[in-house]
Amino acid sequence: MKFLASEIARAVGGTLVGPDVEVQGAAIDSRVVRPGQLFIPVRDVRDGHDFIGAARDAGAAATLTAREPEPGITSIVVPDTAAAFTTLGAYARSRLDERVVGITGSVGKTSTKDLAAAVLGRRHVVTASERSFNNELGVPLTLVNAHEGTDVAVIEMGARGAGHIAWLCEIAQPTIAVVTSVELVHAELMGDLDAIARAKGELPASLPAHGVAVLNAGNERVAAMASTTSARTVLYGLDHGDVRATGVELGPDLRARFRLESPWGSTDVHLGVRGVHHVGNALAAATVALLCDVPIDEVGAGLELGELSPWRMDLQTAPSGARVLNDAYNAGPASMEAALRALAHLDAARHHAVLGPMAELGEDGPAEHRRIAALAGELGVHLVVVGSADYGPAPVHDVDEAVAALGELGADDAVLVKGSRVAGLERVAERLLSR
Repeated sequence: MKFLASEIARAVGGTLVGPDVEVQGAAIDSRVVRPGQLFIPVRDVRDGHDFIGAARDAGAAATLTAREPEPGITSIVVPDTAAAFTTLGAYARSRLDERVVGITGSVGKTSTKDLAAAVLGRRHVVTASERSFNNELGVPLTLVNAHEGTDVAVIEMGARGAGHIAWLCEIAQPTIAVVTSVELVHAELMGDLDAIARAKGELPASLPAHGVAVLNAGNERVAAMASTTSARTVLYGLDHGDVRATGVELGPDLRARFRLESPWGSTDVHLGVRGVHHVGNALAAATVALLCDVPIDEVGAGLELGELSPWRMDLQTAPSGARVLNDAYNAGPASMEAALRALAHLDAARHHAVLGPMAELGEDGPAEHRRIAALAGELGVHLVVVGSADYGPAPVHDVDEAVAALGELGADDAVLVKGSRVAGLERVAERLLSR
């Protein structure tokens, strides 16, 4: 999205210092600044103000700043750069079309966002959150970086406590809300399942009366959110709901086939992404697209071509012939179980799983880790555990030890790599695919 620096200053209540230049989009990391962007220095572990010079050298046209303006770059002086960026995000939202889709859930929100963007893109100019940019910086970043001519924006929204999603909704003002699931994720910060449901429920509760809440009929706590919103509700589910998948079959490449049935018509779907657990995410994405007037046959085509963000159910073959299922972006009990069952479905003589910790589960953490280890045993999966004794088997400590513990792999082997983001297990997958 393009802005004049003076326009930004007015929107955020700042003071313009320097030429009134035009900027296009924004960046919060000086290492990824593109020429012509607005730089947002954020104070975190390091103070982004220390990198204004680097952003200028990379081509930033202007910067927000809470310090004395630096030479050589147009500056908009504000008391608090993060707060000003939030205000700018809300201003950018006011320049967008009515259709803004907010997506949240304990699991599946990024994949649903990716699939929704792919399907909507068949008929619309779409802006969607990059990767998992779903917090107080990621949401305004998505809005400010919206493509020119955007007529549907898809905004992922994460929560780490009560009130977080409600606040994000004040910025993004969604008119369509999708809630994928309520599961035991971030329980250490958010509390029990009922507390998590209340936090996720802030999204449909924020909708205007003319909005639409798209809710997972197969998750009891999500379906109950229909009573918390004045908006119209559309339910989706594998076996019941307004938008349904029937005759689901999982192929040897982990891609599901099913019949998509809806009030808008029916079509056959061959999902481009892997794992039967993504059928529900595909139904949510399809519902959003149908609400935005994408024809049913285009919905099916979009779901077949849709791709996920990195390190999510990415199945590749290593030079050794072993198949590596890289689902290393994050992990909770529900997604871990789904990934293990997908691994077991692969036609291989030996199944291995390199598992990292499932973080932030609170007091339920040890029991959930043991449950996942027991499931692996039932499925005949050989476990290599990295950095967590909670699963039961003695853990290894780093990537080198994990790869060594797998031993020699060949065409008869399949390996799942999965753990919470703190584990960084994508490095294991990279090693397996390069050796």
